[in-house]
Amino acid sequence: MKFIHRLEQAWAAQRSLLCVGLDPDPARLPGQLSSFAHPIFEFGRAIVDATADLVCAFKPQIAYYAAARAEDQLEMTISHIRRHYPAIPVILDAKRGDVGSTAEMYAREAFERYQADAVTVNPYLGFDSLQPFLDHENKGVIVLCRTSNPGARDVQDIASDGRKLYQLIAEKAARDWNANDNVLLVVGATYPQELREIRAIVGDMPILVPGVGAQGGDVAAVLANGATADGTGLLISSSRAVLYAGSGADYAQAARAAALKLRDEINLCRKFQGA
Repeated sequence: MKFIHRLEQAWAAQRSLLCVGLDPDPARLPGQLSSFAHPIFEFGRAIVDATADLVCAFKPQIAYYAAARAEDQLEMTISHIRRHYPAIPVILDAKRGDVGSTAEMYAREAFERYQADAVTVNPYLGFDSLQPFLDHENKGVIVLCRTSNPGARDVQDIASDGRKLYQLIAEKAARDWNANDNVLLVVGATYPQELREIRAIVGDMPILVPGVGAQGGDVAAVLANGATADGTGLLISSSRAVLYAGSGADYAQAARAAALKLRDEINLCRKFQGA
């Protein structure tokens, strides 16, 4: 099944647009996990188990695992999700982008080694750097377009023939790169006006929206500017605000409470808009 169809099923079955990012910082893990052989996996497993009924996707960030020499624990985490929650897609947040032969290895890493359903990619090197990912027709390829960080304007606002780079990326993604119907975009919640512009360019293409919670993005603005006519079209991602909602023995319950609050806020905004 194509990633887009899996995502649509998750939106409906879970009644959720929430994506929980798994960014396990060893320095912030609860102290009681220090005795475990695989503390990063145990942390991620507990978060997944506590929030699985509230999300449409999980998004592990590879850098947090690789920096801790814990790639095996990333594999364990994704395997746990696949075994216990097979209907929930897994997005590997890797932001890969390199020349074609190297990109092919990165695509194999994401889709064969880690068994991810989708991966984030950087389009700066152009189409040939994306093609090895796009050739995996049933996998999602999530292209950076308008990122949530303050420095996004430094490059993404560069103008060419009167249009900004992020607008050109959105147009190419929708017009040229989506032959297999497996392209999504990343647009930060911190740029709601740009989100509206990009939605107008790409139609119903799904958009991954990081930046709510710790980065200050507004849920109502995201829904108003980015949702499709049926009230979907978005994966609204939160990581730190959910993962580190608590730091004691009840950290998983605190994460669940934070995820439930955000899921309900998203659904309330959808209801208010008639979705």
